[in-house]
Amino acid sequence: MKQKKEITIYDIAQQLDLSSATVSRALQNNPVINKNTRKKIQDAAKAMGYQQNTFASNLRKQKTNTIGIIVHELNSNFITSVLAGIEKITADAGYDLLIAHSSESFKKEAANAANLFHKRVDGLIASLAFDTKGLDHYQAFFDKNIPVIFFDRVEEKADNTKVIIDNYKSGYQATEHLIEQGCKRIVIVTANLSRNVYAQRLKGYKDALRDYNIKFDENLVLIKDLSEKCGREAALQILKMKNRPDAAFITNDFSAAVCMQTLKEKGIRIPEDIAIVGFNNDAIGKIIEPQLTTINYPGIDIGEIAARNLIAHLKGDQNIRQTNTIIAKSELIIRQSSLKKGK
Repeated sequence: MKQKKEITIYDIAQQLDLSSATVSRALQNNPVINKNTRKKIQDAAKAMGYQQNTFASNLRKQKTNTIGIIVHELNSNFITSVLAGIEKITADAGYDLLIAHSSESFKKEAANAANLFHKRVDGLIASLAFDTKGLDHYQAFFDKNIPVIFFDRVEEKADNTKVIIDNYKSGYQATEHLIEQGCKRIVIVTANLSRNVYAQRLKGYKDALRDYNIKFDENLVLIKDLSEKCGREAALQILKMKNRPDAAFITNDFSAAVCMQTLKEKGIRIPEDIAIVGFNNDAIGKIIEPQLTTINYPGIDIGEIAARNLIAHLKGDQNIRQTNTIIAKSELIIRQSSLKKGK
């Protein structure tokens, strides 16, 4: 089948017996061209099936009007919320998004970064994979002064713009709440401690125990990948413990819900036998029975803050080197899963 010829401004110019420059200006709605002539040219372009090559146009301007996004996964309510927040702001500002995910792999994250750089994105918003160490794979962006904003999982000591919550405070609040319910043997289920989010939540957990004179027990720290499998494994490990925990702080709502369900199937009562607190405030927390106490991690807010700051950098309203860490508000949401009877 013969491919249909792409209509160009030269075809329109020939059809209307006008110069290509006049056609080009009219299609850009340039007021230099008479209003009636503009309408005539635009109507002809539409009738002939002309499609403007914005990519080529933007390349000439050294701008693509695209923003790259790198996330560590897509199957996450939190990430979906962040993307919704980013899209809301970037769409209003006239930017398209190119989204890539690393599947928790540094190697894939580095390949995504290189690919987005070569696609000439105007800016980048990224969250790091479990095993990412350092930011050398973003150096090409830094060298070209292409703004990069990191969110959620970041390199804390690096000199770049970051949008996070106070993970230490959240970890402390979750643990303190369980202690206030009378719990003394609290297991924490978390992930790779090389990532800031999990290391800071663990630190908050430890300090809350210390402040309430409860001895820290490293056997109660379960390092997992926070998947569905992780939730089941955590429940089975808890059941095998000789001195069974009376509470669990699980730093992901989905894993917490799976853990709860597995415990219930084994005859464990929630919260009477084990009180549970999750993290993220995912929708599943309101569906599981009993409803899950959690830390609200406002993904939409995180996305909007990251996007606003990136666009401010692109407009020259902010210097990427002068903005450091932005902390979004988070809070403990108390539901039935953690409330011991009589408390």
